[in-house]
Amino acid sequence: MSGPGTMRAAVLTGPGSLRIETAPVPEPRAGQVRIRLEGCGVCASNLTPWAGPEWMRFPTDPGALGHEGWGIVDALGDGVTGLVPGDRVAALSFASYAEYDVAAADAVVPLPSSLDGLAFPGEPFGCAMNIFRRSAIEAGQTVAIVGIGFLGAVLTRLATQAGARVIAISRRPFSLDLARRMGAAETIPLEDHHGIVRRVAELTDGRMCERVIEAVGMQWPLDLAAELTAEGGRLVVAGYHQDGPRQVNMQLWNWRGFDVINAHERDPAVARRGMAEAVAQIASGRLDPSQLLTHEYPLEGLGDALNATRDRPEGFLKAVVRLS
Repeated sequence: MSGPGTMRAAVLTGPGSLRIETAPVPEPRAGQVRIRLEGCGVCASNLTPWAGPEWMRFPTDPGALGHEGWGIVDALGDGVTGLVPGDRVAALSFASYAEYDVAAADAVVPLPSSLDGLAFPGEPFGCAMNIFRRSAIEAGQTVAIVGIGFLGAVLTRLATQAGARVIAISRRPFSLDLARRMGAAETIPLEDHHGIVRRVAELTDGRMCERVIEAVGMQWPLDLAAELTAEGGRLVVAGYHQDGPRQVNMQLWNWRGFDVINAHERDPAVARRGMAEAVAQIASGRLDPSQLLTHEYPLEGLGDALNATRDRPEGFLKAVVRLS
């Protein structure tokens, strides 16, 4: 750790570039806690700012973009109850590419001792739980998941545990292998649009899928997901669409009469609930994070972690930055 009152923090200085600076340790305000961070997950939503779009402003604030942190509470703001220094928590905060961050006391989730030593980026696990809840998956349904990254892999596991038959569709052989380990009954390479539609029709006797989750964030997979959704089914948009407007085949959407769910939650209370549900899943052994968090980097390696998140080398699913 750095000297008293200061910390190391990542600052993005331009497109694809960053430096590690010494910055003041933040002080918690009323209703906040300060967390000595053990680590922070690296989110694909960071990739657009990392690329340096026209609207991005550099340099960033210290620690900015990091929002998947976990660590040890080390200071309390006025009025905080129910938490004490030394509690290990996952947090919803916004500057966690640093050694310390602050979070609202009602935006942290205590971690049980059974998870000691394990990396725990709570926000993305909570995101997966919230998507699963919005998907309303039931036993006996056929669920297609388009895109097996971190979220797609977690959702494959959750849907399988719920008694659904999962068809996993993804580009990389590694991802398809992982989907099978997570319980997918069928896997299909994300290559030939019409071939995928025909194969899913074969697997469902022409009915298509009661639930389809799009977890890529691009136009073509969204188009494909709609074609795979059964009449009266549910199309769940879990992909993070950052690169502008999308077009939809409204004729198909009308004819199929399916529901469309945008499964991105912005209410902090809902996000925290998802994190708490994820803690329970992992603590019970129903979900194993060791298969999902594939790469670790030091804070100085954040640039490499972001590039790997973008380029997805063989065996890569999700990166975390370790701070202690």
